[in-house]
Amino acid sequence: MPDQLLFAMEVTLNGLMAGVLYALVALGFVLIFKASGIFNYAQGVLALFAALTLVGLQEGQIPFAHLINAIFGTEVHHFGWHLPGIVAIALTVGVMVLLAIAIERFILKHLVNQEPIILFMATIGLAYFLEGLGDIMWGSDIKKLDVGLPQGISDTIDATTANWFGYGFFIDRLDIVATVIAALLVISLTLFSQYSKQGRALRAVADDHQAALSVGISLRFIWVLVWSIAGFVALVAGIMWGTKSGVQFSLSLIALKALPVLMLGGFTSIPGAIVGGLIIGVGEKLFEFAIGPMVGGATENWFAYVLALLFLVFRPQGLFGEKIIERV
Repeated sequence: MPDQLLFAMEVTLNGLMAGVLYALVALGFVLIFKASGIFNYAQGVLALFAALTLVGLQEGQIPFAHLINAIFGTEVHHFGWHLPGIVAIALTVGVMVLLAIAIERFILKHLVNQEPIILFMATIGLAYFLEGLGDIMWGSDIKKLDVGLPQGISDTIDATTANWFGYGFFIDRLDIVATVIAALLVISLTLFSQYSKQGRALRAVADDHQAALSVGISLRFIWVLVWSIAGFVALVAGIMWGTKSGVQFSLSLIALKALPVLMLGGFTSIPGAIVGGLIIGVGEKLFEFAIGPMVGGATENWFAYVLALLFLVFRPQGLFGEKIIERV
């Protein structure tokens, strides 16, 4: 088998794995959009905040330590314990639920039935607030995240492909774990959205706040529920990206890569987020592999956005999005 074909196969597999990580972030956007009809600008910062909180709890870091020391002249930084990964994750889930309750109580309940642009602007303000809060609580230094997930090359895939093709594929074990987790999340969230009472109520709230309230749907409960789920999805994405590249404030920028994913898959489709992520992941890797050397490289920085622009021109609702027809 030609070497170039083998390299392309390896690039495609790695692209699929990268696409899953993009899709994990996009899932949070889809959930909020389905519940409120707005694009949640703060989803990337939610992933950052969740990852910072997880690392801080795991390492026993004292929240607001720098602020406390500056005010009282103390030198306290850690409680002196180190929590197991599973315990720290469970506590972080609790923090994200409390955050969802706070967001509903102090922001969303005051914006019932407002125009989508107002809700969108509220999420922009929330994003900057959470980014600043995370900085004050846990510090701005780059943190290492380790919850026991496997990392490094998969020896099994390397040996198998070497036996089959005479060339071992480099596939990161963390990407394999992310793929499995993403698949389970998509299946669970799809079943929840389509077949549960809360899932149907979620779609009703997205269509019309006042109509949903008039038939007895608790808008406050639905918003707390969906922001809690979105916070959990953000935590999973934060764990995967944080384990891969460290927990740093640039982690919030992964939301930018989720935009093309949503434009391809559709803002209202959970499976579409996964399919869009896979298309972006594979597309940018293969494009860089095949075309990058001819144009100077670095095509991964802009390929996804050009592809999304084409979709906006020819199919603005995305592959799985609902086509909106307005009659006047």
